[in-house]
Amino acid sequence: MKIAFATQDMETVDAHFGWAKNIAIYDLEPDSFNLSHVASFESNLAEDGNEDKLVPKIDALKGCAILYVAAIGGSGAARVVAQKVHPIKVEKPEKITDLLEKLRLLINGTPPPWMRKILRDKGEKQADFLED
Repeated sequence: MKIAFATQDMETVDAHFGWAKNIAIYDLEPDSFNLSHVASFESNLAEDGNEDKLVPKIDALKGCAILYVAAIGGSGAARVVAQKVHPIKVEKPEKITDLLEKLRLLINGTPPPWMRKILRDKGEKQADFLED
């Protein structure tokens, strides 16, 4: 499963989606995680109401299941969700590796309903049901 992080420093989720210099994308497996690639953005990062600056960031999320952000506007969130990416806002800057480890433990345990839906939609884990 691919997980994206809006980051300025490449170590923490510390960026508003529209202003992020980087979107770090990791591959998350049940037993590990690795940096897949980084989409970097240099221009048009200011809060100016220009929705066009979101297009390359939305494109960078293709194939991702989850996006962690420090903040995201309503329009940006709607566009992310339309791409079937689940945005998650952190309350304070958090280390990317800590978030990945929490997710790894979550998918190996009993995932909550929102995570089971992501896993099902991505075809990565089938739900276990008891037969009658």
